[in-house]
Amino acid sequence: MPHGVAPTQQALYADIDLDLSWSERDLPERERTKHVHRLHPYLGKFIPQLVEILLGRYFTPRQHVLDPFAGSGTTLVQALESGLDATGADIAAFNVLLMQVKTRTYNLFTLEHELRDVRARMEAFDGTAPRAMPAYVREWYAPAAAAELLYFRSLIPDYEREDVLRIVLARAARSARRTTHFDLDFPREPQIDPYWCYKHKRECRPVERAEHFLRRYALDTLARVKAFAQVRARGREATVHHGDVRELEWRGRFDGIVTSPPYPGLIDYHEQHRYAYELLGLEDRRGAEVGRAELGTSRAALTDYVEGIVAALANARTSLRPSAPVVIVVNDRRDLYPEILERAGFTLEERYRRHVNRRTGRRAGEFYEDVLVARVRG
Repeated sequence: MPHGVAPTQQALYADIDLDLSWSERDLPERERTKHVHRLHPYLGKFIPQLVEILLGRYFTPRQHVLDPFAGSGTTLVQALESGLDATGADIAAFNVLLMQVKTRTYNLFTLEHELRDVRARMEAFDGTAPRAMPAYVREWYAPAAAAELLYFRSLIPDYEREDVLRIVLARAARSARRTTHFDLDFPREPQIDPYWCYKHKRECRPVERAEHFLRRYALDTLARVKAFAQVRARGREATVHHGDVRELEWRGRFDGIVTSPPYPGLIDYHEQHRYAYELLGLEDRRGAEVGRAELGTSRAALTDYVEGIVAALANARTSLRPSAPVVIVVNDRRDLYPEILERAGFTLEERYRRHVNRRTGRRAGEFYEDVLVARVRG
C-alpha cells in the first residue's frame, strides 16, 4: 500500500472474524447492556454477545464454565442465560458484590416491595444532614446530595435484600458526584463551577442532588432483575469467590474457561469505584491486582504482569477437565500470551481478531482484540 494512503475497509477487515465483530448499527448500546449487564457501569468489560457466541462454540448446556478474572460478571450472567453453571472470582470487593447481585435468584415480589418501599421513604426524606459526614462524601458531593446518599445508606439494614440496595446506592453515588458529565470513570478533582461539557456541547453545572438518581435506579434495577429472571435457564447456578486467583482454592471441576484478563497498567479496578468503597465500607485490595495501573507498563511491570497471569491460569488448570477449552479475550499487542499459555500448561490452538466498537468516554480510533483458544496440555 502506498505511503500515506489509508487502508480500505476490505483490507482493514481482511483478518477480522466478522462473527465476533459488530458495528454500532448491528449491536446498539441497549443490546450490549441488556438486563442485569447494566445494573452498574463498569469500565473494561467485554460485551455479552461475544461471550454468548464463545460459550456456544466451545461449551454445551449443563456444563460448568470458569472465569478467573470475572470482573463485572459478564461470563457468569451469559452462562446462566445459555444453560450453563458458572464460577467466577475477583480480587475487588465491589466487583464481587456486583456479580453476586447480578446472578442471584430472587423472590421478585419481595424485591419489588422493598425497592418501592425504600423509594417512598426517600421521597419523604426532609433533607436533614447527619452531624458527622465522611471526608470523601463532604468533598465529592453537594450538601443535599450527600445528605440523601447517607440517608439511603442508613435505610439499607432495614431490608432483606441489602445487597441489591447497596448496588442502587453505588450507582446513584457515581452519578451524583461533583464531576463533569464526560469524566465519570476517573475524575481527578471535584468540579464545583459550571463548565463546558464535551458530551452535551453546552455549559453544564455539577449535580446538586442524589434523590432522583436513587429513585430512578431503584426502579431500573427492579426492571433489569425481572428481565433477567425471564431469560436465565432454570436450575443453573453461579458461584462467586472473593480472593486472589493466583492462590485461590477452586472447588469442583470445570469444563473450560472463558475470561478477559486485565490489561497491564491500564485500569485501576478499585479506583473506578472509589465512591462504592467509601460509602459501603468495602475492603480495598488494589495492591493485589494483577497488572495494576500504578505499575505502568515498564519492562519490570510487564514481567510482573506475565508472572501474575501465568500463576492465575496455572492455578485454574488444576481444576479443569482434560482437553478443556480456554478462551481468552485480550488485546495482546505485546504478544505476551503465547508465552503465558505455554508456561501455564496450555497449548494455543487458534487466534482470532475482532474489531471493537469504542464508545466509552472520549476515546476514539480503531481498537482490536484477540480471541485466543487454547487447550489443557495432555
